Amino acid sequence: MQAPMLVLKNNSKRESGRKVQLSNIKAAKTISDIIRTCLGPKAMLKMLMDPMGGIVMTNDGNAILREIQVQHPAAKSMIEISRTQDEEVGDGTTSVIILAGELLKVAEPFLVENMHPTVIIAAYRQALEDAVEMMRNDVAKSVDVNNREEMIKIIKSSLGTKFMKGWNDLACGIALDAVKCVHIDDKSGYKEIDIKRYAKVEKVPGGSIEMSEILDGVMFNKDVTHTGMKRRIENPRIVMLDCNLEYKKGESQTNMEFMQETDFRRILQLEENYIKEICDDIIALKPDLVLTEKGVSDLAQHFLLKAGISAIRRLRKSDMNRVARAVGGQIVHRTEELKESDVGTECGLFEIKKFGDEYFTFLTKCKNPKACTILLRGASKDVLMEVERNLQDAMNVARNVMIDPYLVPGGGAVEAALAHRLNEKSKAIQGVGQWPYRALAEALKIIPKTLMQNCGVNTIRTMTNLTAKHATSGNTWGVDGETGNIVDMKDFGVWDTLQVKSQVLKTAIETAILLLRIDDIVSGVKKQSDIEAEKMAGKFQPAPQEAPEE
Repeated sequence: MQAPMLVLKNNSKRESGRKVQLSNIKAAKTISDIIRTCLGPKAMLKMLMDPMGGIVMTNDGNAILREIQVQHPAAKSMIEISRTQDEEVGDGTTSVIILAGELLKVAEPFLVENMHPTVIIAAYRQALEDAVEMMRNDVAKSVDVNNREEMIKIIKSSLGTKFMKGWNDLACGIALDAVKCVHIDDKSGYKEIDIKRYAKVEKVPGGSIEMSEILDGVMFNKDVTHTGMKRRIENPRIVMLDCNLEYKKGESQTNMEFMQETDFRRILQLEENYIKEICDDIIALKPDLVLTEKGVSDLAQHFLLKAGISAIRRLRKSDMNRVARAVGGQIVHRTEELKESDVGTECGLFEIKKFGDEYFTFLTKCKNPKACTILLRGASKDVLMEVERNLQDAMNVARNVMIDPYLVPGGGAVEAALAHRLNEKSKAIQGVGQWPYRALAEALKIIPKTLMQNCGVNTIRTMTNLTAKHATSGNTWGVDGETGNIVDMKDFGVWDTLQVKSQVLKTAIETAILLLRIDDIVSGVKKQSDIEAEKMAGKFQPAPQEAPEE
């Protein structure tokens, strides 16, 4: 009998075939079960502790999974899709994990019955195409982005499931105003809504959440460089620089050799003259405020103070870009190139306020700001972190509607409508492929089902009622997340954005397809550095070498 042949090294582990597919499904189900209770208005919070001892309290799917350390490769790819969803549309991170887990769960019986994964995958792909088409053509309705009441209703349905739902009107107003502020739509057809860069959230512990506001300008955590400078100026002229207002120093090491005593005095005089020249360039424009990304020397402060100019130094590049968009003007790299058009004149008020021990600079009452700052107040850092996460979701929802102004009914209504339509369509499909197609339609019902479970109602009875409603009286019937009753979303007023829902479907189904295609996992391939460490500790056993043939 022939001896078994070893191809892989001893420290490698290999799994293949059906076993791998079933273990992937099990891992995906485990991840989706972790955050199933985080869906809907009755969602529970999860409290996570990171290795550094910090605490995260949230019901945001992405924030939870980001903190969890997992071993299984399929679980890692599930966590990755939540991050993708967050980056792409900013909402639906919990739904996408629950749906992907359920899609894999319904594929399990087919694999056990020896149906080939490619047949399941083909059915899933077909169902995805049909679902996206049905959603846009049959279920979605358009919305007027200039109607403030409608927009606030849409954002409310996103915030209704979050910690901020007690301050719904405040948060929705802030999110909508922030997105409208950074929205650029010029005549050439260029459209940009960059929330990440130009809508900064500044968290200041203390006070209450009701004190949070959106500023018609920007703020940052800085104070003037000299105590004698003005801390409040109305209609300031602002100069923005990204060069040093101090004498240039050598890059690494500079040696100077003096032959006479007067040479040293001459060098000092040159330094002083250089700084005076720089300050004269600035003073010539008669600004009230100078902002620079680099340092301001004591001598420069002295000259600027004499001219009645306030100076703030070492601003972040990102803060400076926001200031430039809010107050007009340009960031200048050399003082000799300063011109009148570079001065920012659109700011109505510059003032410095103190919160706790910190000083904050406010540039507000701007005429047409294209950047803004959201000032959040709250009891503690943890509360502020969760409020910020909720606000980011709300701003993303507002952005999605402005980019693609279509809505679908919320509360699980769109999933139930698609499930009913796909079920009807599956009857026309020939061959074995109709069973996975129908299973996907059933899997979509997990969203309304989970909403019911989190409310504590009888799931089977309520789900049957919901299915019956969709079969007989339109596609806007969904679940009231507070009570678990079946309601018409048209009257109830809960709407989701089409962009989020179609992204949830695409991401979840494509991930399920990806994990079903895997039939082999090789793990335990050690890094060279780990082997070296084991050698040092005397624990490493190399793979046995075969003796060379004579």
